[in-house]
Amino acid sequence: MPAVLLRVEKGEARSSPTRFTNNFVIGRGAPCEVQLANPEVSLRHVEIVWEEGQWWARDLNSTNGTFVNGQRIKRVLLPPRTTLHLAPNGPIIILDIEAPELPTMMVPAEPKTSATQIVQRFLGTMAPGRAGMNTMFIREAFQRLRLRQAKRYWAIIGVVAAFLLAAVGGLFYQSQRVKKLERVHLLAEEIFYTMKTLELQLTDLQTAVASQPDSPLKRQITEKLKQQVELRDNYNNFTAELGIARDKLAEEDWLIYRMARLFGECDASLPAGFVKTVKQYIGRWKSTPRLRAALQRATENGYTPTVVQTLLANNMPPQFFYLALQESDFDVKVCGPRTGYGIAKGMWQFIPTTGQQYGLRTGPLLEVRQYDPRDERHDFAKSTAAAAKYLRDLYQTEAQASGLLVIAAYNWGQGNVRSVINRLPKNPRERNFWKLLAREKIPQETYNYVFYIIAAAVIGENPRLFGFDFDNPLPAE
Repeated sequence: MPAVLLRVEKGEARSSPTRFTNNFVIGRGAPCEVQLANPEVSLRHVEIVWEEGQWWARDLNSTNGTFVNGQRIKRVLLPPRTTLHLAPNGPIIILDIEAPELPTMMVPAEPKTSATQIVQRFLGTMAPGRAGMNTMFIREAFQRLRLRQAKRYWAIIGVVAAFLLAAVGGLFYQSQRVKKLERVHLLAEEIFYTMKTLELQLTDLQTAVASQPDSPLKRQITEKLKQQVELRDNYNNFTAELGIARDKLAEEDWLIYRMARLFGECDASLPAGFVKTVKQYIGRWKSTPRLRAALQRATENGYTPTVVQTLLANNMPPQFFYLALQESDFDVKVCGPRTGYGIAKGMWQFIPTTGQQYGLRTGPLLEVRQYDPRDERHDFAKSTAAAAKYLRDLYQTEAQASGLLVIAAYNWGQGNVRSVINRLPKNPRERNFWKLLAREKIPQETYNYVFYIIAAAVIGENPRLFGFDFDNPLPAE
């Protein structure tokens, strides 16, 4: 049967073959052979069919109709050229029916020897006694050539088969390894958050025992400490299998993973892009002398050992030292801007209410943005002790042992962040910094604050690796 040539005169076709030899449907729906992007076109608008030895156009009960020469049609025979209007103001389709090819006259050919006859003569089954010497020589040469080709083909088939088997084996191995790593990741995550829950329980027990020296709870503490050691060893084995190990990562990446864990976050579950983001903030520190100047001030004033010892005495990672850097550059006289919570003062930038809650006496210049020697928020030793306790309390309660959540809470304001954090379930698996980023829109200031501190702590582990000319300011653990 003759083919139908199709051309879209008006309208936009998502997919439009131009030549058809079988029935086809024009419409807006994905199954149509010709798909038009027009809201006036029905999902299945019109069908072009071969019936009774001729091509017909049949409307498929379309909403806006199919028109030929201004007349709405149900079924119409197609002449050599037809213009279809799909809806009064819709797309226009031109259909042309190819003319059938005329049969060519056969001219008798001159009698000649065919290729088949030649092959039969030289390579066929003619008896050896009736074949000439040349014919037999050609037959023998052809047999040797065919044997060599057969060997070559089998060799090629063998090589291809080997490659295919290796590829299938490789794919199977990779799929099994991916499944195994997924199981390892789930187990590692389970162990990590079990450790965090155990950590919170231990802190509660230790607090209770501190007030009761002869308490029978001491035995529970010993048992939970043993569990914690076993869990940590298993977790280290699982993370190593996941590739989170110093010998399997670039040094910069390894330090970022390590710092996440030191701050109390699951390094086996780092969000996508976390490492890249930390590196961007490392770049920001490298573009300014601020980090070096602040650490030099802390060293010259002898602040570092006191801050580290006070944090450790409150069971907090010494890397929270960098929180004071971000707050004040270790300047005990600094005063923050006036806010609805009052003026933050001192190296740890306590607002008045939080400072008083943790035993810091405010001075007469409470409402004045000015250094006040009588305000204990400016007292290095007292404010550091208060800050360590405040950080510990946030870590143990609202933050559920998430160090980065503690940092966010410290910056975002005690009242604001608690309402946000308390919307998260109260357990370490669901209440941590990763979950906060996934579920809540935190202010850009707080986001920057957290990542500046992480980046500074990463740099501090090996400053010279990142192009700084000083050593780790924290004492060796």
